[in-house]
Amino acid sequence: MAHTKSAKKSIRINQERRSRNRSVNSSLKRQVGKAESSIAGGELEPAREAVYRASIALDRAARKGIIHVNNASRRKSRLAKKLKSAFAISG
Repeated sequence: MAHTKSAKKSIRINQERRSRNRSVNSSLKRQVGKAESSIAGGELEPAREAVYRASIALDRAARKGIIHVNNASRRKSRLAKKLKSAFAISG
């Protein structure tokens, strides 16, 4: 247990940040999952919109420092690559 006033405050701040980060992370997972399932389902126009929304969510999380900038970039690239290959397959 923390003894000093600053240590107690630090614990309190960390708990607030953790809860905020968890909500953003779960939202992010939902967006990316929706995009990937749309791509896998072959629904190309909804998939394009879902990838767009997921990339916005990834950028927002990176800007807030919840995930690393390179992590967001890598995930966006992979989503775009999957979407492009799905469009190539469908013709």
